[in-house]
Amino acid sequence: MHRQQSLFDYWTQENNDLVKICKKHEGQKAVGPHLTSDFQKLLRKIQGVPPETDHAQLELSVVYNACICFIAQSQFTEAELLLKQAAERTLQMKGESLCQLDAPIVWMTAVKSVKNTALHRFLLFLPCLQWAIWLATCQLKPIEDFQETSLFEAIIGGVGGEFGEHAKEKFRIVPTLVMDPKRLVELLQICSVIAQGAEKLNEGRGSEALPRLQAASKLPAPKALVAYTHLLSGSCLTHMNCPQMALQCYKKALETDAQCVYALHQSSRIYSELGNAQAEIQALHILHLTLLLPSSAEPSTAGVHLLSPFLLLASQSLKNLLSVPSPLSVLHKLALKCILNIRVPEGVKHYLDLLAALHSEDHHGVKVHSEFSTLPRLPKLYLEAAVALLMAQRPADSMALCTEVIETTLELLPEKLVIEEPEEGSEALTQGMREEGEGTLAVFLWAAAAYLLQGHCYSQLKDWKQAVTHYTRCVNMLVKVHFKRKDVQTEVSKAGRHLSQTADLHILQRLKGLSLAGRGISFSQMDHLKEALRDLQLSLQAVPEGIGAGLWCGEVLWRLDRKREAAARSDVSLPTVGLPLYAQEPSFGPSLDPTELRHRIQKLGPV
Repeated sequence: MHRQQSLFDYWTQENNDLVKICKKHEGQKAVGPHLTSDFQKLLRKIQGVPPETDHAQLELSVVYNACICFIAQSQFTEAELLLKQAAERTLQMKGESLCQLDAPIVWMTAVKSVKNTALHRFLLFLPCLQWAIWLATCQLKPIEDFQETSLFEAIIGGVGGEFGEHAKEKFRIVPTLVMDPKRLVELLQICSVIAQGAEKLNEGRGSEALPRLQAASKLPAPKALVAYTHLLSGSCLTHMNCPQMALQCYKKALETDAQCVYALHQSSRIYSELGNAQAEIQALHILHLTLLLPSSAEPSTAGVHLLSPFLLLASQSLKNLLSVPSPLSVLHKLALKCILNIRVPEGVKHYLDLLAALHSEDHHGVKVHSEFSTLPRLPKLYLEAAVALLMAQRPADSMALCTEVIETTLELLPEKLVIEEPEEGSEALTQGMREEGEGTLAVFLWAAAAYLLQGHCYSQLKDWKQAVTHYTRCVNMLVKVHFKRKDVQTEVSKAGRHLSQTADLHILQRLKGLSLAGRGISFSQMDHLKEALRDLQLSLQAVPEGIGAGLWCGEVLWRLDRKREAAARSDVSLPTVGLPLYAQEPSFGPSLDPTELRHRIQKLGPV
């Protein structure tokens, strides 16, 4: 007996040595497979002798440690097998047999068999591992059923510490554990609420998830997980159409964890929906800076070093809620918002930073916390940046970016492009051809927009002849695109906007209208009034809502002494939401004061 006791002391010391090695891995993502193998070898030695109550705690300690290591390495099948064997050995020790396969019933039977013994409190540790496996494998229904059992209540109320005084008196060397069971239960509690809340949100049942999430925010847990409960509460309130209350939850998430990038992202989206552009810009700026930090998307796991919350929170519903754009995508959105809200110096700086990052040798090393990027194609970024530089009165820099776009795209373009509308029933056959045609159309639009912006640059420099030349190049580029419908080929300019079924074709019309308007205005500055009137009228045919073309058409008519026609010229404007920056009405170049024209018209009397 003494010899057997010495053997168990030796095995206990071996377990404790392995636990020491394991705890050295704190902060690392996983434990090496060699450590798991060592725990398995030790367990096989212990299980080589018949199960006895006196030494069961050592065996169950090693089972617990080995299972934690298996789960940390996502080896869930192996962990479940060890747990089943442990339940069988416990029942065998009490002279009972395993006749149920359902995990909660197995563990309730095993725990009941050792009730009022020293093993009872300790055996409660092991069902927690089955709980962890369900959570890591996204099996939320078994967890919900488990939470309704008396065993779950016993675990919540009875798990804590490693061994009591009785164990310390009985064992010369006390077996140690790789992870405090109380910490494990706390981690499982909050992770379960988060995973279940995300699933309910995905199913449109946010109002059901909200009370539990709010209660979970008071649980003892790593600050990043508490921040998640506030974040999901905010998402529930967003779905319940309570944006202001959602913003308060996102604020709490950030106060809990300053690097909660998801709360910043969701806040910026709500500010956008509320039309609070300045708050949105501020949120995007902070989000971009936070995304560049080394570990902004990795929650602190102090005290739970072995089982990462990421391992337990693997559901797709949660991943969708916790997705954010890449840092460069956020920087692009920030630059665009600044320009659209007349914060031009900031917008220019952000665009130049974005282009520099894209061209730097190490931009692929920039940390990206998401699986998606919303960045436009590089030529579009160049064109947007060119508009920003024009707004900042930097025409030379703007022209350089446009030249880069032109030089890159011209060699890719055919002499003309015919876009065919597919016949009914032929979509599958024409899908590849249509995608290829639309891709070529986009390249045409980039080149045309670059010429348009160069025309704006020369207009800003008051070099009207060069401005006319580049506006003409834009028009010549656009008329190479033809739209074919019902075997009748027609230019887009003649087909009319009712044929423009895609966003690209609508942009084409906009670019044509803007280039004709720009050329007409340039002609007016050179006193070529007939040519100016022709182009301005053509511009209004292409884009009837053109504000600049309407005003300048009235001005040219007035200067041609056609004052009654000028008075009849209305300047109706329509919104341009959704258009690229380079296809919107320019806010630079020659301008007219509409009140002056109206004042002159009023002097004429009734039209």
